[in-house]
Amino acid sequence: MRHDDDFAYDAPAHDGPALIGPHDPPPFVALSGASTRALLLCDHASAAVPASLSQLGLPPSEFARHIAVDLHAADVTRALAARLGLPAFLHGYSRLVIDANREYDDATLCPAVSDGTLVPGNRDLGEAARRQRWRQIHQPYHRAVSEWLHARMAAGECPALISIHSFAPELGGVRRRWPIAVLWNEDGRMALPFMRALRELDGLDVGDNEPYSGRVGFGYTIAEHAENYGLPHLLIELRQDVLADEAQRAQWVDVIVRRLSPLLDNPALYRRFEPAMA
Repeated sequence: MRHDDDFAYDAPAHDGPALIGPHDPPPFVALSGASTRALLLCDHASAAVPASLSQLGLPPSEFARHIAVDLHAADVTRALAARLGLPAFLHGYSRLVIDANREYDDATLCPAVSDGTLVPGNRDLGEAARRQRWRQIHQPYHRAVSEWLHARMAAGECPALISIHSFAPELGGVRRRWPIAVLWNEDGRMALPFMRALRELDGLDVGDNEPYSGRVGFGYTIAEHAENYGLPHLLIELRQDVLADEAQRAQWVDVIVRRLSPLLDNPALYRRFEPAMA
């Protein structure tokens, strides 16, 4: 994981031509909240592409698919922020432009192929163009998250991170049966009781490190902002077809709020995680 200043975000003047024009959306959206006990994140909230990148050479239909955005995850994140009174950061651009949940050296940071779809605008992407996207689109979001968290930690707080994602019902011909899933690694303070409540109280089939596994790495966001500092965290994955309409999304928001609220109300949660010694 890179922490050197060379890969930190600077003003666009230091990054070559500005990728984000005056009519493009910002690199992230910040929602205010009354509480500072937790922060909501949505890494794949948007299907937007800067006008300068000409839709990456893809037709508009590709940006309505899971390869471009975590479908409905932004709506769920916004609703949770409103219901729980929590602040939130939502990344402003498509994961096809640059994936906000990938490290710089990850081969899928700016994917040339995604679920069988060729992305012309990412083919043979040079180092300068890759770094330009990192500095101007990826890092502003993460810098904002980091600044918020470090201000809270400097004040003696230990806020929780809650990351919202969605996944396709089927990938590579394999059906994913779980309507909701949780990714976690060593720190199960939020993941384990959350999954247990969903199973025992709601009768749900909950994916435990499915359809992806936190055991092999969360990607960038949780590792960078939560695991590195021992902050409590929860990564929730929802299957996209169970979020297809507004009523369904409202039902899932109700479920998550009902099972998450007792965890957030427990003062014992807000402590740094210390892994058990081998």
